[in-house]
Amino acid sequence: MIKLGVNIDHVATIRQARRGREPDPIWAAGLAEMAGADGITVHLREDRRHIQDRDVRLLRETVRTRLNLEMCVAREIVAIALEVRPDMATLVPERRQEVTTEGGLDVAGQVKRIRDVTRQLQKVGAQVSLFIDPVPEQVKAAAEAGADFVEFHTGRYADAQGEAEIEHELGKLYESSEMALDLGLRVNAGHGITYWNVAPLVRMAGLEEFNIGHSIISRAVMVGLSAAVAEMKKAIREAELHHGLAG
Repeated sequence: MIKLGVNIDHVATIRQARRGREPDPIWAAGLAEMAGADGITVHLREDRRHIQDRDVRLLRETVRTRLNLEMCVAREIVAIALEVRPDMATLVPERRQEVTTEGGLDVAGQVKRIRDVTRQLQKVGAQVSLFIDPVPEQVKAAAEAGADFVEFHTGRYADAQGEAEIEHELGKLYESSEMALDLGLRVNAGHGITYWNVAPLVRMAGLEEFNIGHSIISRAVMVGLSAAVAEMKKAIREAELHHGLAG
């Protein structure tokens, strides 16, 4: 069964709008886990626009499933990750001006730096995933950098308009996941995934986990977090059953 990692960044976004204490992402993580989340994902950005250092440290103490820390390769952030020792560290690109992560990490352009950070994180027990676009150059570079996983950036698929464009983006994801497996990498996927577009993605070869945040938190505003997580788990499971992929 494909797992669901729930990104709770935007619970912290609401809190930081008032620089207050609520809603607390630590509480949100517990609710998500009780509703069936297989892991909790947070992105500790350099500008601390949502998740704070305090959140990461408390989540390390309280998460009972798996803590996935999204992070850039800045030395300060790497030092925090080495101290916290998340179960997984997902290396992502980061720009101060962006609203959200706009594309995959350019591993091919900085293989040495990525390899160095990957080795440091693996030494403290973290599996390392690289958030990349579904293109051969980046898949090969991820293997060269020694990553355990790749997480394919599904944003272009999510934004695609019309059947032809959607099928084109899906094809790139399907081909890239096959390549990743051939190179000994494990496969996750995330970005822009919603209740309405998740189903075709379950056919990605070897896909182990979706990391989904905005759609779940948006739905939680209306129906509550426990219901929103449970509904996403149900959508994934039904898609697996439809395609004969469930074990």
